[in-house]
Amino acid sequence: MARFWRKPDPALGQAVPAEHQGSIFDVPLGAVARTAEVEDARRPAAKVFYIVLALLGLGFLVQASHAATTLSVPAFRSELLELLIMRMAGIAIMLGAMRLGPRGVRRFIPALFLLSVLALVAVYLPLLSHPVNGSRRWIMVPGLGLTLQPSEFARVAAVLWVADRCRRLGPRIREMRNGYLPLLLVGLGLFLLVGLETDLGGAFLLFVCFLATMWVGGADRAHLGWSMATIGGGGFILGYSAIAYVRDRVAVWMGEVGNSQVIHTGFAMASGDWFGTGLGQGLWRNRAVPYLQTDYVFALVGEELGLVGMFVALGLIGALAWFSLRLVLSVRDEFSALVAFGLLTSVLFQTLIHLSVVTGLAPPKGMTLPFVSDGGTALLASCFAMGVALGAAREPATASSAGRNSAALSSSQ
Repeated sequence: MARFWRKPDPALGQAVPAEHQGSIFDVPLGAVARTAEVEDARRPAAKVFYIVLALLGLGFLVQASHAATTLSVPAFRSELLELLIMRMAGIAIMLGAMRLGPRGVRRFIPALFLLSVLALVAVYLPLLSHPVNGSRRWIMVPGLGLTLQPSEFARVAAVLWVADRCRRLGPRIREMRNGYLPLLLVGLGLFLLVGLETDLGGAFLLFVCFLATMWVGGADRAHLGWSMATIGGGGFILGYSAIAYVRDRVAVWMGEVGNSQVIHTGFAMASGDWFGTGLGQGLWRNRAVPYLQTDYVFALVGEELGLVGMFVALGLIGALAWFSLRLVLSVRDEFSALVAFGLLTSVLFQTLIHLSVVTGLAPPKGMTLPFVSDGGTALLASCFAMGVALGAAREPATASSAGRNSAALSSSQ
């Protein structure tokens, strides 16, 4: 995995090895550019953990506020208990995944990946599928009455799987036929499985995270650029020309067609002014803004907590991105760093899509805000992904990682 190496010290006359030049890990980023010892990785990891707890707390507040004004008293009590249980379960899963870490999860990767693919296939089976608004994204667990969204866990499993394959392939990942192409075909297959559920946004998110992990894992940039240009561009053109709802959403985004949900979402955020209407005092939840607690939850934050509340939320998200980057750059084990990068990219890119949709910077797309939106599957998957990524801070470098780091230093002298 050529993207991970020990940062040379210019004071000692050490230069960046040629094979590492141009990767994201040789870009000067102030303090982040300094590679720390393994103990230092725990500092950004601790900050990321506390930021996630803060986002979970923010999510609980806005979800409880939403339920208090839209449900009856008995239903509200039940919903409040469910919110508490799901967030406690998410924290427990995150702590358990932290204890395992990437290397502890590694032996389960084949099984996790296989189960995820089977679950993606299961959404097309009439006995298990649970369609909502014409979309096949959920499966019903027989006997339990629970619904799961397989694509959320599939994205995590895909990142783990491709990171493991990059580790096993090593330099061979730069070979088109025997390294890069087989991985690309797997990623494309996952993209199609999720996209055919009429979840093109989820498919796009999965594919981007898949390719990003391959890039940091050492894949050739020319191969990746060709893949993004042909598959991404071709997929958009095909989707726009063949799928009606894609054209409709692009038309809404371009302002060619009005959409009450998008318009009222803007009104909801604007009505909050500086300090918001107050928790439980928002009015747009009972009007024409469906899915306000899930796909448009940032608008709910703006309405009830105002511009100040949105700035606080954005500050937490910005801090999460910053300390996530510091965490990845300070992890000493190559495989663990690659897993942490892929999983953190998944969470942060999903956050970016949600914010872009709510603020009108992207076409309308149902995408939850990690740790804040309502939704059990997405919450638990995000907590598991974050836990595994945080667990990377606890793992020392392996012998192979140390050898590669030493080789990089020697070649630079």
